[in-house]
Parts: sequence; C-alpha cells; structure tokens
Amino acid sequence: MSTLPVPWLAFPLLLAALSCGCGLLLERASGLRLPRAIVLPCGFAVSILAAQLAVMTNATAELAAPAVVAVAIAGFVLARPWRRMKFDGWAAGAAIGAFAAYAAPIVLSGRATFAGYIKLDDDSTLLALLDRAIEHGRSLAGLEPSTYQRVLDTLLDEGYPLGSLLPIGFGRAIVGGDSMWLYQPAMAFMAAMLALGLYELARPIVPSRWVRAVIAIVAAQSALLYGYALWGGVKELGTAWALPLIAALVPAAIRAERPRALLPLAVVTALLFAVLNLGAVVWLAPGLGYALVLIVRQRGVRGALVPAGFFAGFVALLALPTIVAAPAFLTSNIVSFDPIANLLGPLDPLQVAGIWPAGDFRLDPGHGAATRVLVVVALVAAAAVVAWALGRRIVEMPLYVTGALASAVVLWAASTPWIEAKAFATAAPAIPFAALLGAGVLARSGRLIEGAVLGVVVAGGVLWSNVLQYHDAWLAPRGQLAELATIGEQFAGDAPALMTEYQSYGVRHFLRRLDPEGASELRARPVALRDGRLLDKGGYANLDEFADDAVRVYRTLVLRRSPLESRPPSDYRLMWTGDWYEVWQRPVASATTILEHLPLGEAGQPGAVPDCREVMRLAALSGPTGRVAAVVRPPTISALLAGAGTDRVTVTVPASGRYGVWVGGSIRDRLETEVDGQSLNAVRNHLDHFGQYTHVGQMALAAGSHTVTLRYSGPDLRSGSGGPQFPIGPLILSTTTADVPVTTVAPANARTLCGKSLDWIEAIGT
Repeated sequence: MSTLPVPWLAFPLLLAALSCGCGLLLERASGLRLPRAIVLPCGFAVSILAAQLAVMTNATAELAAPAVVAVAIAGFVLARPWRRMKFDGWAAGAAIGAFAAYAAPIVLSGRATFAGYIKLDDDSTLLALLDRAIEHGRSLAGLEPSTYQRVLDTLLDEGYPLGSLLPIGFGRAIVGGDSMWLYQPAMAFMAAMLALGLYELARPIVPSRWVRAVIAIVAAQSALLYGYALWGGVKELGTAWALPLIAALVPAAIRAERPRALLPLAVVTALLFAVLNLGAVVWLAPGLGYALVLIVRQRGVRGALVPAGFFAGFVALLALPTIVAAPAFLTSNIVSFDPIANLLGPLDPLQVAGIWPAGDFRLDPGHGAATRVLVVVALVAAAAVVAWALGRRIVEMPLYVTGALASAVVLWAASTPWIEAKAFATAAPAIPFAALLGAGVLARSGRLIEGAVLGVVVAGGVLWSNVLQYHDAWLAPRGQLAELATIGEQFAGDAPALMTEYQSYGVRHFLRRLDPEGASELRARPVALRDGRLLDKGGYANLDEFADDAVRVYRTLVLRRSPLESRPPSDYRLMWTGDWYEVWQRPVASATTILEHLPLGEAGQPGAVPDCREVMRLAALSGPTGRVAAVVRPPTISALLAGAGTDRVTVTVPASGRYGVWVGGSIRDRLETEVDGQSLNAVRNHLDHFGQYTHVGQMALAAGSHTVTLRYSGPDLRSGSGGPQFPIGPLILSTTTADVPVTTVAPANARTLCGKSLDWIEAIGT
C-alpha cells in the first residue's frame, strides 16, 4: 500500500466494478432500465447500504465486504446476457475527468497520502469510527480506556452516521493496506459519481455527449466542494453526489405503475440517511416533496397512499440501521460543538456559486472585484437556464439546482457557521452546472460566440479557484504516518501506549490496538505534568516534563525522534526506531524500583549539569544495595532562522563528532540544506505540529566554526508548494537523540556524575 497504484487505481476500479454489479441488480429488482450514466452511482448507493446493514451488529460487521461482493456478483449474473449493456464512453470520460481533478493534488505529489493535514483532523476521528465499525459494528465491548475509546464513546455509540465511510472499509478489506491511504481516493470516486449524475441531468438540455462530459467535469469540481475535499470533507462529497440522483430518479418514481419501480429512488433516499442521519431530511425535502405533490395531483390523495406507503416501506427497510441509531443520535451531544470550529469565521454566501479564487476557501480572494463579477455572471446564467428549462417542462435539472440551493438556504438561516459552510459546499456544484448548461443552450441556439464566452468565463473561474487550492494544499507527511502504521501492526496488544506529541492520526487510528493515549487530547487518564497542569489540545511537552506516575502507567511509549527529547526512565528499553519515531517499552515486572527520577533538561537543551548535592542526595536515597542511574547528554547547538529565501548561519561546534542537523517547524516548499557546501537531504511538504523537529541529515564535523545554508525554493508546479511559508526554526545540531545509553554507578561512586551534562538522574532501589 506504499505506492500510488493500489489506492489510486486498484481501489477505484474495485469500487466501479462493485457499483456496476450492484446497479445491475437494482435494475433487475426495480424492473426499470436506468439511464446508463447513473447505473454506477445507483449501484454505489446499493453497496453502501449493503455494508451498512452488515455493520449493524458485532456478529455481522466483518461480513460487510463479502455482502457487497455477493450483491455485485448477483447483479452481474442476473444481468446476462451482457451484450445488451450499452457503454457510454463520454459518460465514462466525465467520471474519469472528475476523478482525475480530485486526485491531482495527491497523485502529482508522487506519494499516496492525503490532504488537509493539521488544517483539520476530523478524518482521523472518522477513520477511528470506521476501524471499529467494520470489525465490531457499533459495539464498544472490550475496549480499554484510551483516546481511541474516548473518540468511539463520543461518536460511534451516539449514532454517528457511517454511510460516507463504508466504501473505504469494505474496499480496504479487499485490496488490503491501511484505510488512511484510501480516504482521498474514496472522495475522488464520489466526485466521479457526482459527475455521472450531472452528465445525466444535462442530457435533455445539451444533446452533445462530449459537451455534457466537459460540463459535468467542471461542475463536479465546484471550488468550495473541491476545497472541502482537500481538508477531508467526505460527508460533503457523500451528500453532493447523491443530490443529482434524486432529481434524476424523481420523474420515473412519479410515473411508476408498479411499487418496485420506486426502489431506485428509495435506495438513494436511504443512502442520504446513511450519510447524514436525520439531517438528510433537509436535502430530501425538495425532491420528495415535489414528487409527492405531483402524485397527489395526478392520482388524488387516496391514489397516492399506495405508492407513498410502498416507498416509505422500502426506505424504512433500507435505512433500518439509521432508524436504529436515530434515538441515540437525537439525544447525543454530537451537534454541540464550536459554531466556528476550524473555520476562521462565517463563509461568504457567494461561495455557494462555486467560484472562489483563493488558495484556502476560508480566506477572501485576492481579486475581490473579479471574483464578484464571475459569481454574478454564474448566478445570472444559472437563473436564466433554470427558467428556460422550466418553460420547456424539463424538470430534472431545475429540481436539482433549486432543491440544492433551497436546502442550503434553510441551513444558512437556521444553523451555525460550521453547518452553513458544509451546506454551501454540498450545494456548490449546482450553480456552475446550471451556468455551463446555459453556455450549452446558447451554443445550441446558434449563438456560438456568446456560449463560448460564457463557458470560458464560468469554467475559467472554477478552474482558477482550484489551481490555487491545488497549489496551497496541506499534504500529510506520508513517511511519518507510515511509520505509525508499522508500529501499530508490530506492537499491537502492547498496551497501553502514550504519545506526548499531538498526533491525532496516531492515537485515533494507527495505534488503536495499543489502547493509545494522547497527552494533549481526549484523555482517558489525566497525564499530568509535574506541576499538575494538563496540556491543552495541540500541545506538546518533553517526556521529562510529565509526572513520573503519569508516565509509568504506560507500558509502551511512542516518541518522536528529536534532538531535545529526553530518554525515558531507565527501565524502558528501545524496541524499535525509524526515521521519525522510537518505540520504548518497560517490562511488566521488574526486580528494581525507581525511587526518584530527577529531570535536568531545560528549554532548548535536553540536559544540564546537576547540583552535586542533588546527586549525593539521590545516592543516599538509593541505599547501600541500590544504584544511581544517569544519562550523559552533551549540549545541543542551536541557531535562529529567518525562515524565508536563503538563510546562512554560522555555528560553533565545541568538539569533533557526527552531528545530526534538525529544523523545527513546518516546511511547505522544498528545503535544501548544506553544511560547509556539502548537501544534506532535501525536504518537501513536511507539516508538523508544535514542538517537533525534522531531521535533514547528519555529517561528521570538526571542532570549530561551520556555515549552514538553508534554501527555500519558491512555489512550483507541485501541489502544496504554494501558500504562505510557515515559520521554521530553530536549527539544531546534536550528536544524540533520546536513544542514549544509561550509566549506572554504585552510590559510593555517585560523585563521578557531578560536573557532567546529564539528561536525568535516578535513585534505584532493589
């Protein structure tokens, strides 16, 4: 799973195959010939509902993938002979084009990673829910206290909807690897399903298939929705791709003479409940309300009761897991959160138009006047084409556009900025879609120049916005997180474990089988500092800053490699080391006891010279049969950095040795480091939380002065290379990390430790 082909080729092809089979089964069950473009999206909905039924209980949860495969196979078998199936190459092109647009920030980085790192960590929470649900349903039985358990107790047990996550779960069960690397491809696949729905809605208005494909590709990557995909907005995409299907399926449901013909609409309705729980009502009301009104007008109230009853029955059956979870969801505290959360403030409602040329959708665009002109053009064109379509009794496209916008307006008027932003993102494809259809209508009527100009303006606005967002993407450090995945597999069961840095992906996902605790988030235990304080969310502290009894609860310590990190107490042993992490463990039982652990490091230095009186006090405390343990830790060499362009600093090395070179902070662009003209490793796109350092290389240095040069390359064509530079520094040179041997002496010889730079001293009794 370390390479791009599995998550970005095998996984989406698998989803497409499963969706095709499930869509064919839905056709067979409903007795309808679905439009070819929406067989895959409808089948995708079926696959999610099949998996959701499986994860209702602990006993059946692991049957989710087999259930989806069985449904797909049944569809292929019952659809024979396959020669009757027609393939629309332009519809496939629309899906592939939208998928490629959403894949570009990741695939063009050259790493199978994900976007939105540090910017938003909700995906780590959602993966924790998925990890548990795909193996145990909503059962929390057997979980020990941990951050992972706290996440599940807060959300999974309270009915949090799982529909948008389940394709990752059953897909991973088949292709293997870690679900983290499938998160972004799953959203890109949803964008492809959105494009197919839009392609179908455009059919009555734009006969040309290639034009419809282009319109669908551009509209599917509406700027705000694209921006949400770049910070993990799987629920927004999980809702957005279903809305065109509702509009496309409503006319067939209105004409249905047999109850089973209502199944496709019931499937997509149940899907939205699976994605949003009862929040789906707001998005379903326009389409289903329109269908109900027309059926009543055509058949009368009594005549409408039968199809309405069958439809409600189908939805109730298909949405049974949502119904079961609804009471817990309604009484939960899930919706009690910061109304702004990770936004910087309420979004501008104009962003629902899908054009917003800024690298981060939370910020105002640098070209405010041009943005507003583009938005007004899109709004006017969209309104005009909706009116044009209604005048010709074309209802599908207007139903989608007006329904999506009406739902977004309701949420804008009745909820918090956080929910408003999600609603805007979900509805955002509607306006550029309609505006581009307007360009198609103009061209079809012979006004080729006007149509081309309108199409270029609207498409240009969307693509301009997304090029900026592609450029400014916040990409996750693949190598660092891959090490956590390795640790989680290799040390599964060696619980409990502690992480002292803020690393939500570690404690909520990768290390879940170690009952992990994050010292600065969702603690099941206090994990107090020596002064009794607790870290705020996102905080970090050196291991030696924590109270001894707070640390010793944990058998396993997963610590970032750093020139400043203290070595764990003497009874912990280094079990594994990588480029980014070290794993330390202590035995379950020990013949010795640490009577006192005295930390000596201070800010910027892992060690210090102790007061000799303290050394002798600890010697006396250890007793005649005890020992005194200490870690010799040479001082580090540090220098402040300007953090932009080219930085040259001169450092003085007190003694010859092999020195590691470390840089604090986050690196967005390419950072090249030289020591006395000799190049070290180049680092690109490495984002980090507070207090952490990136190792850029090591080399042998003689005592004396040395020049260190750091060059920050400017933005280039790679994703993530744009946006403002993060402050970096300091630069640190050190001969050691926490992997330092422990020196032990008899109490009578403790004075030999005086005058040395030490990480810590311990009194050990027997």
